[in-house]
This record gives sequence, structure tokens and C-alpha cells, in this order.
Amino acid sequence: MTLLRSALLASALVLPLAGTAAFAKTPDNVLVVAQNIDDIVAIDPAQAYEFTSGELVTNLYDRLVQYDAEDTTVLSPGIATEWVADADAKTITFTLRDGAKFTSGNPVTAADVVFSLSRVIKLNLTPAFILAQLGWTPENIGQMVTADGNTVTIRYQGDVSPAFVLNVLAARPASIVDAAVVMAHEENGDMGNAWLNANAAGSGPFKLDAYTPSQMVRLSANPDYFKGAPKMESVIIRHVAEAATQQLLLEQGDIDLARNLTPDQIASLGSESIKVETFPQAAVHFLSFNQKIDSLTDPAVWEAARYLVNYGGMADSFLNGQMEVHQAFWPKGFPGSYDETPFTYDPEKAKQILSDAGIETPITVTLDVINAAPFTDMAQSLQASFADAGINFEILPGTGAQVITKYRERTHQAMLLYWGPDFMDPHSNAKAFAYNADNSDDNYQATTTWRNAWAVPDEMNKETMAALSETDPEKRLEMYRDLQKKVQESSPIVIMFQAAYQVAMDKSVTGYVNGATSDYVFYRLVEKN
Repeated sequence: MTLLRSALLASALVLPLAGTAAFAKTPDNVLVVAQNIDDIVAIDPAQAYEFTSGELVTNLYDRLVQYDAEDTTVLSPGIATEWVADADAKTITFTLRDGAKFTSGNPVTAADVVFSLSRVIKLNLTPAFILAQLGWTPENIGQMVTADGNTVTIRYQGDVSPAFVLNVLAARPASIVDAAVVMAHEENGDMGNAWLNANAAGSGPFKLDAYTPSQMVRLSANPDYFKGAPKMESVIIRHVAEAATQQLLLEQGDIDLARNLTPDQIASLGSESIKVETFPQAAVHFLSFNQKIDSLTDPAVWEAARYLVNYGGMADSFLNGQMEVHQAFWPKGFPGSYDETPFTYDPEKAKQILSDAGIETPITVTLDVINAAPFTDMAQSLQASFADAGINFEILPGTGAQVITKYRERTHQAMLLYWGPDFMDPHSNAKAFAYNADNSDDNYQATTTWRNAWAVPDEMNKETMAALSETDPEKRLEMYRDLQKKVQESSPIVIMFQAAYQVAMDKSVTGYVNGATSDYVFYRLVEKN
């Protein structure tokens, strides 16, 4: 504990402090955050796909259009100040902002935009599928994204609306990088990928001073940001996996924000100098079964599992204030959500389902879980409740990066994890939970369906794509509700909860913005009063 506290203070001392009294509280111009950041696999916008890496990308980079700190529900100008859509020609032409600069001092140009979007498609890393939805390939990207002076023309294919295209371009992989800086660090044709996973080259409100995986991130304010420099001169994010340690650091005044406290710890905060703010989240939490495991392929196992989750028991105890019961893939509160919760904990019904299907128990299944609250508590609850019907979970804890990597490799048996939309359109989650037209091992897809090796029925695949192209707004939302109902009724993915995020902070902190997804966490407006 002493070593950790000293490390925090040493990081804060990158800015001058006067006297030892400063050790009792963080500096006025530095925001110090304690957070579990071990889920980060990559911070290059062309590769970053984890929750915490999404937060970093948002604070380091801009996009043509973006959801911003002032209102995370409204699509706003970013690097582009205006745009004109031609739905018939399937084009959108963007006019770029005058005077925008990267943190290197280089001007942001149309050529940088073309390079950035093309780079994502050519590298073809995890989030590339988001932009590839526009019909972009390494072969055609040179014709699909073009520059002319200070304008960029985006062309797209497929029967999709311009609104869908704009939401795609507001997503994380559409972040604009400094082409000159990135290519100066290219190694073996990687287009600067290795360098960008330890550094940054953006035009966002902050610049990256230091990043040490599973230890620390240090950001400093970009004085030339087009919306004005952030109030905080520096943001330090320390990796603190233990929630109890986060609480102690906050109560001692060594940090300003604690990002991962449990409900019990939130309730126990008695200091008048600490406040708690709650932010509704888009993430849904689920239990899934890998269809490469023979004992998990019978739909009766999926159905029984839905009655072996103690939804209320978890939501009313250790998840209280952090999650609510939600059993469909699109979050409640978003247009097109399906909010029915037909499943309750009923082990006798689950046992009857298994018996009627002729499934022999006990079944032993390994369950991968992130080794942090509240995931380990959820895993233990599932272990106890599933055992009532003869399904025995062997819990395998690991870091966020270890668990997610295993999931992407399809080497798990059962998985306890979460999922957030990649952009604010129901197709984002529909494609993840209700679509998998090619289940082959060599056809990697960043979806829960492919990662669980679930060959989605052809009818559901077709309905997912039909909903994407539907031009009638209400009919389109109804199609997504129908898809949610079908996945809810029969799939190897048991959706259990929707997150609500509580952040404990020093009462002097104002302006912290935590939108519904990790892409909407902003430090730009933070002040200490």
C-alpha cells in the first residue's frame, strides 16, 4: 500500500508542488484516477477494442463527426464542420475545420483523413469491421475515400441510410491520426501500429505523455484544441485492480476519482468530502457457451441456463446500484430496445428441461471470468445457482486482456463477459448477437456469435441484414425488437444485466462526463472547485 501511494504521488509530481502539505491532496491542476485498466490490449485506434482503450482513444483523437462531452446523445461536428449527403449517389462530402492541429503541431488535412480511414481497412485489425460495413476493402478504399482541397468525400455501398454511415464514422476506428508522425514510425509494413500501441498521434483534447500497460496512463492538456484547452493540465490514470485499495486512496485524498468501487463500498463512504455520481451504461452482461464444446450444444442447455441465473439475488445484493436485470441485447433506454424480462431463477424448471431433453448431469464446465469485482462475485453466484441443476462451473479467473484474448481465440468453454455497442445504432449489437453467416475458424469476426462458434440460423441472419436496410424508421426498430426476442428465447448467449456505472469522486471535482459507452468518457470539462 505504501509503495502504491508513493507511486501515485510521484506521478503527480510531474508538475511543481510546494511543500509536503501537497501530499494530503492531489494538485489543483492534476486529476488523479484509480481504475482497473488491465483490459487494454491495444490503444492504436485501428486496433483498440476494449472498454478502457476506448476511453483513451476518445480523449486523444478526433473524428470527422463525433458525440462530444457537452451532450453525448447528439452527433456534433469534429474535424469536419459541415457535410452534405447524397443518398442516391451514396456519398457524403465533408468540409474540414480550418486551423485544426495535431498535438505534433502538424495541421489536420484531408490527406490525413484519407490515410486514417484507409489505414484501418488495410491493417484489418479487430475494429476494422465497423468501417468495412460501408463496403470498403483494401482494394477499393482508394476510390471510396477521396480528398479534394479541404474536403473529403466518403462513398459507401449497400442499402444503408446516410444516418447509419454517420454513426459508423463517429465510431472509434474512424479516429484521425497524424499520417506524417505515424509513418515515420512504421516497422515492417505495420503502418505504425506497434508505435501507436505505446504512443499517440491525434488532435484530441489531450496528448499522451506516458503509457505503461497494467500500470499507468498520463495525459496532458492539448493547448491548441479546437474547443479550447482542457481545464486540467494533466490526467493520471493509475491501474488499481482492488476496489478496496481504490476506496482507501480516495478517502486518503491520494486520488480524485475511484472508478471501480463495489456497491457495498459506495454505501460505506461516509466522508463529506466524497460524492458519488451514477451514469446509465449501454453495456449488457452475459453468460455464453462455446458451441465447440459438445456438452453445451443442445438448446435445452441454453434454455435451462436461463432459469439458473439468480437475477434478482445478484441485482438486489452485490450488484445493487451497478446493474439492473435486462435480458435483451440492445440496452434499455435506446430506440428499439426490447425490455421484457421473462426469465427468473427456477432451478426445478431448469432440471425438468434438462431431464425432458435426456441430458445427463452432472456437466462440468470451465467458466472464464475477469479477476475483478463484480465479475468474480457474479461467477460465484452462477457457480452456486447452476450447481442446483447439476451444471458445475470451474471458475478460471484472469486479467481482462487474458480473458478477452481467450474469447477471441474461441478456446473457452463458458464465458462471463460484457458487450457495448460500437456505435449508436441497434445494428451494432444485432450483428454481434444475431448474425454469423460464416462460422469457420479462419473467418474471424468481432462478434459474440462467432466467438462462441454459434452458427446463427439463416433466417435470423437474413432478418438482421434486412433490418439494416429498412427505410421505414418504426418498422426497422420493430425488426430489431423481434431479433432480440428470438435471441432471448434460444441462443447460447444468456443476457442477464444492463450496467449502471457509479463513480466516487472528491466533491471538488465537477464536469466529469461518463456517457452510455466507454467511447463517451470525457475529461475535457473537468474542474476542481
